[in-house]
Amino acid sequence: MKIWPLRFRTMSSGYLLFTDESGTWFRADRQFLERYAFDRLSSEDLEFLNRIGSAFEDVDDISYESFAFRMGRRLASLKPLSYLVLIPTLRCNLSCGYCQVSRAAETALGYDWTEEIFLTLIKFLDKLESSKVKIEFQGGEPLLRLDYLERVRDYCRNRFTESEFVVCTNLQNVGPAEWAFLSANDTYVSTSVDGPLHLHDAQRTKSIPLANQFFDNLGVAATILKKGHLSALPTIDVNSPPDIEQLIVTYESVGIASIFLRPINFQGFARRKGQHQSAGMKWNDFHSDFIDHLIERNFRTKRIVEDYYFSHCLKRVIRSGLDGHVDLRNPSYFGTDYIVVNYDGLLYPTDECRMLSRIGEVDLSIGTLRDGVDQSRIDALNMSSVNNYDPDCVHCSYQPFCGSDIVDDISRYGRIDVPRDMTWFCRRHLAIFDKIFSLIYDEDEAIQFSLAAWSGMKTWPRRLSRARQ
Repeated sequence: MKIWPLRFRTMSSGYLLFTDESGTWFRADRQFLERYAFDRLSSEDLEFLNRIGSAFEDVDDISYESFAFRMGRRLASLKPLSYLVLIPTLRCNLSCGYCQVSRAAETALGYDWTEEIFLTLIKFLDKLESSKVKIEFQGGEPLLRLDYLERVRDYCRNRFTESEFVVCTNLQNVGPAEWAFLSANDTYVSTSVDGPLHLHDAQRTKSIPLANQFFDNLGVAATILKKGHLSALPTIDVNSPPDIEQLIVTYESVGIASIFLRPINFQGFARRKGQHQSAGMKWNDFHSDFIDHLIERNFRTKRIVEDYYFSHCLKRVIRSGLDGHVDLRNPSYFGTDYIVVNYDGLLYPTDECRMLSRIGEVDLSIGTLRDGVDQSRIDALNMSSVNNYDPDCVHCSYQPFCGSDIVDDISRYGRIDVPRDMTWFCRRHLAIFDKIFSLIYDEDEAIQFSLAAWSGMKTWPRRLSRARQ
């Protein structure tokens, strides 16, 4: 019997969590570890490992093929470019203190697409090989250039077999023309709701009349948009965090049951003001408390509310090859299926790269609309976009479920070779996956109720809680 290499991590319960590179996982005690380390596994141990796919007898037997399939799903080849983030303007009608992209004032000149840039964008879109496209409009406030949004959408509807559009808007000033655009069947709205009115006002609008105007518009959006077409996220300053229940109630009041908790990012104005200091152990503690609150609340009310990112990480554990969220995948190749087109025609591999360039920290652009993609710049970034060979990640039990974020490393540390366990990205995800596995092996009915819903199951199957004692 041949065994695939195993990694292990001590859980809070005292047991050890073992994983192999394909993402198969199980719990065992230290006696199993000793038997494994000294090559003294019993026949029962070997039978267990073979049954779950962490060992095989012959190449091409069912256990071997199962491992290869799971591994292949996790390292699947990339899809063609089909997801574009477009920045028609950097101007904004708000001045949020934690703005990640260092927006320009609403009256500023020179921060919109020109007609030449727009026409070059159309030529760029026409060359895409994919028959499907997803367009995400960001800014600034993209609704300030509704004319360009309409022209892009009209073109894509005619050019591609399937097209989908997301408008990331602060919903501050929305008139009849904007509502007509946003209410289309193929268009979705993403906005920011930092909590109840007083907190949203303190962090974003800095004006009670403006805050009231936003919540009025949010109510309209909840009424006229199709179900599932309105999403929102709160930006959390853990030095003055919101009341968790008030935050959830605010979202539920407009029919949003998926909340994407986000810490203040180390980008843009927040970087300059030092607000990124919230991204530490306080964040991990707040996030854990939020999950605990959801579990208790969901079971008590029988209404499911989730933290989107936590649910995504849970699904990454359970389902190999789930790479729909570009911020957490492995390999995390740049400039392939996802690209950002800035207001000035520059191309970026991620929105965070755009932010770093905006503040003059480092130029991470990968080309221009006019000249196309510079493959050499993409290749330089992609050299470090796989965590399978990272000297720290290779020993981590969570490597199969995790990813990498060298752009965040560049932003925070000015380099990409900081020991992994010293980075914000690693510490954050260690905490998330520790939480996930502590819940998976907890037999509490309330926990299993939420885990089933968050992972897309009707009930939580006991067989997922694999253990070898």
